[in-house]
Amino acid sequence: MLRIVKGMLSFLFVLFLLSGCNTSKVDIFQYKNSYVGDNNAVSHILNSLPSNNHLKGFELETKEKPYGIIIHYHLEIEEGYEQTVLYNSTYLFSLIQNVELIKFDFEGMEYEMTKGNLEKWYGRDLNEFTNKEELEDLIQDHLKDQDKVKQLFN
Repeated sequence: MLRIVKGMLSFLFVLFLLSGCNTSKVDIFQYKNSYVGDNNAVSHILNSLPSNNHLKGFELETKEKPYGIIIHYHLEIEEGYEQTVLYNSTYLFSLIQNVELIKFDFEGMEYEMTKGNLEKWYGRDLNEFTNKEELEDLIQDHLKDQDKVKQLFN
């Protein structure tokens, strides 16, 4: 009897280890061309972005144009508010085709980003990006110039 229990425990342990090894990250660009009204897609995108562990919730503004998203975060963001706003709005504008406005609420401290302003700042149409690597390169290149980042937020 003890032998059977040991065998079952060993089997369950191996099964547990294998299931843990099978977790793969979802390609965020599978949500390319989503719409602001697709709550599921917006939720998956937000939960795949940095600072997702500080996400409190979000609201979709879909009744009238400009369509937008309001994202609520806990106040403590390690990499800084500006970096979070820049990074997350770049991804959201690239992936969601009809979003024009994103409001970030860090427990009362608010930032607002429009697609037009961000595309003008980058000098690029954000809809043209088709993979994470290209978009990451764009973001990282622009984050290097802190004066330019400050200009975007003033």
